[in-house]
Amino acid sequence: MTITYFGYGSLVNLDTIPANAEATPGKLRGWVREWRVCGMGQNGQGRCALSVREDPDKEIWGVMVREPRSRLEDLEKREKRYRKVEAVGEAFRCEAEQKQGPDDLFVFVAAPEHHRWGTEDHPILQSYLDCVLAGFFRFWGEDGIEHFLESTDGWHVPVLRDRHRPAYPRAVSLPDMVIGAIDEAMSRRDLSFIDMS
Repeated sequence: MTITYFGYGSLVNLDTIPANAEATPGKLRGWVREWRVCGMGQNGQGRCALSVREDPDKEIWGVMVREPRSRLEDLEKREKRYRKVEAVGEAFRCEAEQKQGPDDLFVFVAAPEHHRWGTEDHPILQSYLDCVLAGFFRFWGEDGIEHFLESTDGWHVPVLRDRHRPAYPRAVSLPDMVIGAIDEAMSRRDLSFIDMS
């Protein structure tokens, strides 16, 4: 027995999911990403994470992940600020074969009590953003980074510079080449940054 879900943020980064998980790149039609999940980390640092909302005119890249059903409880703990939207398989297309996803494909969407735009008190963690963008880079190179930046709403939310003291619990170590590609792409956007206190 397995579970199948669409990852569009940190779940795209293979370093944050079990090694035996099967990840298939593809596209989800009718959805758009947004910086609209707020909560507090264990260290007391407010943070803003990614969610998605339905939008018939949009499409996002990501991965369809299949894991044993025994992993569901751990996955739901990780995604504790989200609820599942079931049966989105018809909107998914596998990148390689253009096949749609299975009927039981689900996606995580912000739970109502956490669904709000980020703020200075709940910024985007640069360590989280690095993790997400590194995942997109692994699958699609610089095109993946550009797609993510262009297909995500909410860049008015400030970014907390925590790269050298990560507040994100699943922070990843990145090679200089990937950091350079991320920083170059972000420098072309009008983003506001906050330094750690």
